[in-house]
Amino acid sequence: MGSPARRCSSVPAMEGVRWAFSCGTWLPSRAEWLLAVRSIQPEEKERIGQFVFARDAKAAMAGRLMMRKLVAEKLNIPWNNIRLQRTAKGKPVLAKDSLNPYPNFNFNISHQGDYAVLAAEPELQVGIDVMKTSFPGRGSIPEFFHIMKRKFTNKEWETIRSFNDEWTQLDMFYRNWESKIDEHHFVAVALRKPDGSRRQGVPAQDDSKPTPRQFSVLTFNDLISSAVPMTPEDPSFWDCFCFTEEIPIRNGTKS
Repeated sequence: MGSPARRCSSVPAMEGVRWAFSCGTWLPSRAEWLLAVRSIQPEEKERIGQFVFARDAKAAMAGRLMMRKLVAEKLNIPWNNIRLQRTAKGKPVLAKDSLNPYPNFNFNISHQGDYAVLAAEPELQVGIDVMKTSFPGRGSIPEFFHIMKRKFTNKEWETIRSFNDEWTQLDMFYRNWESKIDEHHFVAVALRKPDGSRRQGVPAQDDSKPTPRQFSVLTFNDLISSAVPMTPEDPSFWDCFCFTEEIPIRNGTKS
């Protein structure tokens, strides 16, 4: 029988990670795009190459690079030794046979609108969603709130309407809506203990609760700061990559 896994002394204590990358404003050069694709696994390169719109391809690429950066820098696993797999439901995970010093380590990514985001925790289960605040159809924001009146309690509506600016109110509406969709998602991040018990969430509007961990906005240079090219350069991959009009990606898309 093998002994219980012990944390490698060379790996520093890991804190939770919150990263974001503005893939919507990223206009990769030929050199950047070809370096990025050389730095991910071949099967992911093939998957990204199937996207019709550049916006989708950029979001997926950013997600893959963030995951590899996370594993390389936080778990001290060499970039070219990292193996990411997918669950039956398509969620990306670190391969089980990886030399992971944190048995409960897990991460989650999401992208919508202009951002790809990542959250990771060494011990607690973590989930993340990103949603772009958009105007609700043809009517006004007050009319939209009236239609959705039954979706929230009076207390929740008081919180949503406590802001003077209507767009801020709409932002708070979506934050609360995300919490309704999944009880383990609060604003951007929700945590559960490994045994499944619920840890108190941190809604951004509640000043009595601890401040949630802040997101670090990464640049492309940050994404590839630890990257090691793993495949030969493929000029045809750039030739197939054409910028189009900004077509919205699917709501709550997971990379």
